[in-house]
Amino acid sequence: MNGRVILYLIGKILYFLGAVFAVPMLLGFGYRDEGGMIFAACMITSFMVGFLLQKMGTKTSEQYNLSNREGILTVVSTWIVAVCFASVPFLAAGMLDPVDAFFEAMSGLTTTGATVLPDIEIWPRSLLFWRVWMHWIGGLGIIVIFLALLPGISGGAVHLFNAESSGFEGERLLPRLQKTAQALFQIYFFITGCTAILLLFCGLDLFDAVVHAVSAVGTGGFSSYNDSIAHFHSLSVELVIGAAMFLAGGNFSLYFKVKRNGPGVLLKDDEFRCYLFMYLTLVTVVTVSLVIYGFSPFRGFREAFFQVAAFISTTGYVSADFDQWPAFPKLCLTLLYFTGACAGSTSGGIKISRLIVLARGIKAGVVKALHPRESRPILFNGHKIENSVFALVLSFFFTYIAIFVLFSVAVAYTGVDIQTAVTGVLACLSSVGPGFGSVIGATGNCASLPAAAKIMLAFVMLLGRLEMYTVLILFSRKFWQGRSRW
Repeated sequence: MNGRVILYLIGKILYFLGAVFAVPMLLGFGYRDEGGMIFAACMITSFMVGFLLQKMGTKTSEQYNLSNREGILTVVSTWIVAVCFASVPFLAAGMLDPVDAFFEAMSGLTTTGATVLPDIEIWPRSLLFWRVWMHWIGGLGIIVIFLALLPGISGGAVHLFNAESSGFEGERLLPRLQKTAQALFQIYFFITGCTAILLLFCGLDLFDAVVHAVSAVGTGGFSSYNDSIAHFHSLSVELVIGAAMFLAGGNFSLYFKVKRNGPGVLLKDDEFRCYLFMYLTLVTVVTVSLVIYGFSPFRGFREAFFQVAAFISTTGYVSADFDQWPAFPKLCLTLLYFTGACAGSTSGGIKISRLIVLARGIKAGVVKALHPRESRPILFNGHKIENSVFALVLSFFFTYIAIFVLFSVAVAYTGVDIQTAVTGVLACLSSVGPGFGSVIGATGNCASLPAAAKIMLAFVMLLGRLEMYTVLILFSRKFWQGRSRW
């Protein structure tokens, strides 16, 4: 493994991060708040550190053929370095300690949306924008946006792309990887822009429209108000943001195919068809449950439409206090912690594509038990799933459950109550944000959690965003041993 090329690439990405700081910097100067100077200092520091790291790696050619190991280590290192840099504005503002600043930055970049801020509205607007700007950068992926906007990485760039992407299908839309990244970025930008424009028509000012469009499409969930989307008391705002969250939960590669072949490809895709069916079914079931509980049909549908979209897309926005719902609809939302939305989206969770493969694998196993001589292939979108791929999907599922159980116990050991520990770990692993209960529920936050619990939850966020194996493989001795390049 060549450490110099990894330093070079991290330095190059820090240049990109420096440019990212420029947007809230300009906003801070425009609003004349303290964030302008803070972000200017962060931008300069990012450029300087990036320059030093590139100098340390200058002897390695830019056209170096990156190995899989180097790609994985570069991606994980990039995310950790980016979170450290992203936490500096919160520290510099003097309102958060290092642990809280790191937690908030990790939550922002991984699009989790859990917060340690008890009163969001007292913060300068530039820092409020920085919180959701992190969602937008981290949603599609630091590496993907970097590849889309800054050419220069050649051989082995696919290892960077794959280490950060979600799902089990490594589909490339166009022959060149950079063109694929650019196509995904264009779709991402287009959906964000349309959402912001529609929110302007709903009566939001420009700042609120952009903030909530960026957060919704990044499936993050940070808001500029303490009571999230409930602040607006607007049906039109909830409809627009609900639709944006649902779209952001879809596979962006599939949207590219829609651009080429028309909307008919959506319903031909196994995962999107299941995603739509799950959403409509759960909205109906939750609405009926709330009506039985005593809600009016209109209120029941309105709350179900929005909150199911918020949970299935793992955005975590709040339009109503779902902690006050009866047990059954809350159970429906809890199940969505596990499923998430589609692979290739900005959402978290296990992903519906994996669950489809698991379900079809179980069905094939039952058939095999009843008819030992009969062999049925596992199909996904008409293609046969090889046994090795099914084994990886099964392994991912059980690893997900194991991490959930392990960290739930560990967080509870810090003195946190069981409900907060269990739903907090689930919310962070799946990138949803809010849990259940009075501490981290719809109207709560993570400020009161012990520092040890916050550090563990921040690590869980990283595991969830990079789909576990990209991070867990670093704890394998074999990863660091040997001179072979793989």
